Amino acid sequence: MASFILVVVYIVGIIGIAYNVDERFVLLTPINLLLSLGLAFWTHPGQYSPLWKLAAICFFTGILVEIAGVQTGLIFGDYQYGRVLGPKVWGTPLMIGVNWAMLVYCAGSVVNRLIPDLNIWIKAALGAMLMTLLDVLIEPVAMELDFWNWENNIIPLQNYIAWFFVALPLLVAYFKLLGKTSNKVAILLFILQFLFFGILQL
Repeated sequence: MASFILVVVYIVGIIGIAYNVDERFVLLTPINLLLSLGLAFWTHPGQYSPLWKLAAICFFTGILVEIAGVQTGLIFGDYQYGRVLGPKVWGTPLMIGVNWAMLVYCAGSVVNRLIPDLNIWIKAALGAMLMTLLDVLIEPVAMELDFWNWENNIIPLQNYIAWFFVALPLLVAYFKLLGKTSNKVAILLFILQFLFFGILQL
């Protein structure tokens, strides 16, 4: 059921945004993020205590790093968030913490599905690479939809390097806390993210 709901939601999202059904449609993005994370966590196959610890680590790390990034321009480059992702704290939407938690959980699930028995740091590096690759697809669409905007509309290489090195320790935390846990719904969600942003670039 969770997988079916996600597929329907992302198909509707692609159609609604690609065909500009309503200019306010994109403002539903925070609801989509919360629903996506909620369904992934709801179908978590292991114990919930370590999952909540991971979620808290990812959420607060993501928020703090992004606040520092927005305020200084020293981490990801010079960028500012638009209105689409909702309420902000010091220029950073709270939803960005939800996004970090969701993507780390999804990437960790994918890696555990592919190479469950390798060294934690190798798995974390692969997961961080997958997240960075997804960000390559996200960035142009995010700018078009006013998720955030880069100075002079130029996405710096620094952004992708920072994404990798922020994601890396968070994925180490995933494998330390959740071990070899892999969630099929989270894997599907990660694939849907790639399809969503990939298709919207066409």
